[in-house]
Amino acid sequence: MTWMRWAPAMEQALYDPDRGFYRRPEGPAGHFRTSVHASPRFARAVARLLLEVDAALGRPEELALVDVGAGRGELLTGVLAALPGEVLARLRPYGVEIAGRPAGLPSTALWTDEPPRGVTGLVFANEWLDNVPLDAGEVDGDGVLRYVEVDTATGAVRPGAQVPAASADAAWAERWWPATEPGELVEFGGTRDAAWAGAVAGLERGLAVAVDYAHTAGRRPPFGTLTGFRDGREVAPVPDGSCDITAHVALDSVAVPGLHSLWTTQREALRALGVSGGRPPLALASIDPAGYLRALSGAGEGAELTDPGGLGGFGWLLQTVRMPVPESLEVLPGWQTLGA
Repeated sequence: MTWMRWAPAMEQALYDPDRGFYRRPEGPAGHFRTSVHASPRFARAVARLLLEVDAALGRPEELALVDVGAGRGELLTGVLAALPGEVLARLRPYGVEIAGRPAGLPSTALWTDEPPRGVTGLVFANEWLDNVPLDAGEVDGDGVLRYVEVDTATGAVRPGAQVPAASADAAWAERWWPATEPGELVEFGGTRDAAWAGAVAGLERGLAVAVDYAHTAGRRPPFGTLTGFRDGREVAPVPDGSCDITAHVALDSVAVPGLHSLWTTQREALRALGVSGGRPPLALASIDPAGYLRALSGAGEGAELTDPGGLGGFGWLLQTVRMPVPESLEVLPGWQTLGA
């Protein structure tokens, strides 16, 4: 058995150059389905959001689209296909991913393993933060929060060898995920906070959006969320490189202080951007049967993207950097400026 804390075990299992899950040739789409894979309507909604960001920024000479955790470029490709030529002429698209550049990506797209700096536009991270490695801890019988270790071959877990949480993790837990009862589990979110802050720091002006499985204060899962995915199924989180390893994101702690910010659901965000699951009028079937079938298919895709019990229940964190709120998103309640 090889026992490790969860953060290094996840790092090795997901990103090891030789056997990491995210280095595999089939990519994430071979194992699980995101909103990007569910429907092209998701990419078109992001394209609409980018156009509104462009307008709010005064149509800058160069507009950036930064897709963080770009997978095999599916979202980037879909957004580019939905943009008008005038915007494409000014657009600088970036795919941020540790895997190699995928075949078929438009030549205008830059592929990098780090978020760019000094850009103006939209930073969009769809299901990225849940794969940023993190440690887990458990409260012992004396009320002390100690790290949990995992066996990298079997996924078995045990309390760390009497190793209490480091001061930074303990302070994060006290602020964002207080746990006092024996057996309570904490997934320390400091690494996600730092990762998101690094991505947002690259924005000179623009909008940053993080979309993910999420929870907020007062609704933390007492037994954690670490899990695995393989071949389209949820499986035990064995950190051996054979499956995705993921944990939900404490999205409230992630938000960068000092920015105008909103937490909402994918359902509400996409509906504001024009994605609906409403069925087309039946009368259309007699006037334009083919159009009715297309509209019906689109309604089904919209319903899946906005289903509150599925993809629609994902959390969206939106933060503006030196720009007003885009037009469609102004209708969403809850915008606030976070204290520094």
